[in-house]
Amino acid sequence: MADQQLLHLVIGGEMADLAGAQFKDIKKIDLVGAYGSYAEAEKVWREKAQSTVDNALMRYFIIHAHKLITPSAA
Repeated sequence: MADQQLLHLVIGGEMADLAGAQFKDIKKIDLVGAYGSYAEAEKVWREKAQSTVDNALMRYFIIHAHKLITPSAA
């Protein structure tokens, strides 16, 4: 049986400040992509985060979209 597909989104962008999680300009959010497993999303998230390590205000996130679509999903 194939692994269960659990949709994860990877997004990122420059934060308004170091303390919060509010984007400086929501129109400039980097919508990296959608992935069928956390492992796939984490791999891309690590790559994107590492590529922007010189900008302290730049952050990337993994969104567990499957939990938003089906709240009872694991």
